Amino acid sequence: MSETPTGATTRREFVRGAGTAAASALAVSAIPYVHAQGTEEAIQIALVGCGGRGGGAASNALSVKTGPTKVVALADVFPDRLKGAAGHLGKHFAAKFDAPPDRQFLGLDAYKKAMDCLKPGDVVILTTPPAFRWVHFQYAIAKGLNVFMEKPTTVDGPSTRKMLALAKESVAKNLKVGVGLMCRHCNARRALFEQIKAGAIGDLVTLRAYRMHGPVGYFSSGPKPGHISETLYQIQRFHSFLWASGGCFSDFYIHNIDECCWMKDAWPVKAQANGGRHFRGDAIDQNFDNYSVEYTFADGSKLFLYGRCMHGAWSEFASYAHGTRGCAQISAGGHHPARCRIHKGQNLENKGDVVWSFNEGEPDPYQLEWDRLIEAIRENKPHNECERGAMASLVTSMGRMAAHTGQVVTLEQILNCDHEFAPDLDKLTADGPAPLQAGPDGKYPVPMPGKTTKREY
Repeated sequence: MSETPTGATTRREFVRGAGTAAASALAVSAIPYVHAQGTEEAIQIALVGCGGRGGGAASNALSVKTGPTKVVALADVFPDRLKGAAGHLGKHFAAKFDAPPDRQFLGLDAYKKAMDCLKPGDVVILTTPPAFRWVHFQYAIAKGLNVFMEKPTTVDGPSTRKMLALAKESVAKNLKVGVGLMCRHCNARRALFEQIKAGAIGDLVTLRAYRMHGPVGYFSSGPKPGHISETLYQIQRFHSFLWASGGCFSDFYIHNIDECCWMKDAWPVKAQANGGRHFRGDAIDQNFDNYSVEYTFADGSKLFLYGRCMHGAWSEFASYAHGTRGCAQISAGGHHPARCRIHKGQNLENKGDVVWSFNEGEPDPYQLEWDRLIEAIRENKPHNECERGAMASLVTSMGRMAAHTGQVVTLEQILNCDHEFAPDLDKLTADGPAPLQAGPDGKYPVPMPGKTTKREY
């Protein structure tokens, strides 16, 4: 990796600028506030991206208890997903679903049409493949809309720079922005964070994160069938393509990385990593099927991440923290429930060493993140997770780039990297050239650690 280029922006400068914008936003609100606390006016919602995560987010939005909400518009590029979301929401939330066929939009420009159905202060849900996040967020800011966006919010350095700039703009306009890193809203993890900050496990020196299981989602893809365009195929199977999602690494591992960084209360400053492809047959995707990353924080402490998508191999989906006086389970068996606990030693298998555990109920964090977003809108409280979501996405990309290049990658290097996977996404058309082109053999370029060292492919 090259050194940070002359004139490049550092993470510290970005964060300092965002903080200034946040302070000024508290002094003057740039958009009309239309959903005052205690009113019965429904907050209208547009869903942009009608896949499974979009439908889940919309369901959570319609399940809040702090005043009425209703879905009034849908947008997607695939008719079956649009129809599926409309059917599900219409069936389970009939009184809160008001998106008739003339407010169900198809196409790569459908996001504009859906947002145009809203008024300032309403909410748009952005759950398309992550590459489109900055494009859609930019339009939402211009419309004065509050936003819920799914993670990751960026896929590379250039898109992170765009998102951090947009974060400052959204704060200046007093927009409320939620990011789908729902573990941050988990009550158990919040209690554990306070225990760690209070010194319950001493100085935190090592974190471990695991997401190891069989192939899920669109982790792997075979040759493109003839009935779909190249662009739509890559959007449909977004986990398979780095430009669309950051690959399985960014989409699958960001939660574990983020919850560990939260417990450390810091972002790592560099990463080195390994990874490889095995047993892939005719797969044409860009993913490695196993990754191991060593993240290093400024004080020298480490986060070790292990990811794998293989049938028949040992599985674990959990995160742990180790300190000088004990260790902690951050999560176990997935995202929810977390089952957080602290041991007085380093042996997590010894149940007799447990000195603290979260014994209260664990409400669904997917619902909590929506409850808190809508509450912030109703009560006009500061609530903007965009910068934090962008940094979590950037740190995730740093580990991925280290694995794909075989180099040590610093946070400043990934932030200022000039390889934008899919420039001009706001001009993309369904039948135009795809952001990634296959070779004569029908396969797409894959990372080659040690051979391709300045970019991921």
